[in-house]
Amino acid sequence: MINSLSGRFLMLTTIFVLIAELLIFVPSVARFREDYFLDRLERAQIASLTLLADDMITPELEQELLWNAGVFNVVLRRDEVRQLVLSSPIPSPIHKTFDMRDPSAWRLIRDALLRLVDREKRVIRVIGNPVQDGGLLIEITLDTQPLRAALIDYGIRILLLSAVISVITALLLFLAVRRVIVKPIKGVVEHMRAYAQAPEDARRIITPNAGVTELREAEQALASMQTQLTSALRQKERLAQLGGGVSKISHDLRNILTSAVLFTDRIETSKDPAVRRLAPKLVNSITRAVNLCESTLAFGRVDEPAPVLSRILLSDVVDDVVAGERLSIGDEDISLTVDIPTGMTLRADGEQLYRVLGNLVRNARQAISATGKGGEVSISASEDDSVWTIAVADTGPGLPAKAREHLFEAFQGGTTRGGSGLGLAIAAELVRGHGGRLELDHTGEDGTRFCISLPKHDLTLSSQNS
Repeated sequence: MINSLSGRFLMLTTIFVLIAELLIFVPSVARFREDYFLDRLERAQIASLTLLADDMITPELEQELLWNAGVFNVVLRRDEVRQLVLSSPIPSPIHKTFDMRDPSAWRLIRDALLRLVDREKRVIRVIGNPVQDGGLLIEITLDTQPLRAALIDYGIRILLLSAVISVITALLLFLAVRRVIVKPIKGVVEHMRAYAQAPEDARRIITPNAGVTELREAEQALASMQTQLTSALRQKERLAQLGGGVSKISHDLRNILTSAVLFTDRIETSKDPAVRRLAPKLVNSITRAVNLCESTLAFGRVDEPAPVLSRILLSDVVDDVVAGERLSIGDEDISLTVDIPTGMTLRADGEQLYRVLGNLVRNARQAISATGKGGEVSISASEDDSVWTIAVADTGPGLPAKAREHLFEAFQGGTTRGGSGLGLAIAAELVRGHGGRLELDHTGEDGTRFCISLPKHDLTLSSQNS
């Protein structure tokens, strides 16, 4: 209860109400003391009227009048004459005089608090104005003990009343908080627990219905988060199923292509020069298709084979890529240009580098083709002391913003309409396997440029030498 929101709210409300009542208590006590003095002055004035009506009264009657008024002496000033109207023996000298004709609020509060803490029995003089213009001034002397007792009794009653009010107020606020705040919060918590048990179940998504604005905003934020998470989980599940299906298709397709390789062996023995000239390219294409199926299977197992690094002539790989793309271009007004230094060699896996360049050139060609206009795809290369750099650029329309957000994520960053995004994800992974980087250097209305950076140093040898 103490650690709960409603419990702490109950305690804080009780404390704050008591503080408020305490601030009311102090001026209330001062007001009670002022009324006490004014009442004694009025009683003393009424008692003095008896003597004014009859100059002679018995001592017994005088003592009774003073006792009823609660004072020792009464002095009345009328017509500039100060007269001791009623008197009795004073038990001790007068300790202090209080003027009640025009007291300040601060002085009333101060004197009341001092009277509460002062336990000594004292005699004080009080000066005030007579009521109904019964004179110019009236003075009384009285004992402070009855005044202090009356102040204590009044203070206790005020404190008890304040305590009852604070408890009732706190209880009402406690019930209101539980109804308006705590109960909706518990409902949100229960929704969160139920959703955590089966986040893929859309029926468990919370429906915002709180009446409090802040709680409704919290429910709306939670509903939005749950909706996005459920959609993401569904997408992950579908992608996992799709990956399983792709793996099965790739497995069967690999077997079919393997059989096709056997048939191409017979084509190579053909006596037709044209057939014999095209047979090696057909064999290479089928071999690459087989390798692609195997790579797809490896990607599904998150097990891309490590590159087999060797010195290769970059122009040979690029020529194969360009030759394949020229067949796809057909009659389209798309040109392929190559700017590679003669005899430039680099250390890489030729097959994997072909896949990377083939994917980038194919994406560039498809981007230009989608515009229905002509364009150019260029492949260039350079090197320095530490890195080989290969750039693939096009004059296409540039990548859309959505594609740039998840450019190298599988099934997320497709650069062409209807694309899966798997090609760039695999390409980036293959380049990372070489210790390099595949980066988007530029994209815009004037075209797109990708850069492949392959390090020249051998990390393993470098670490061993160090």
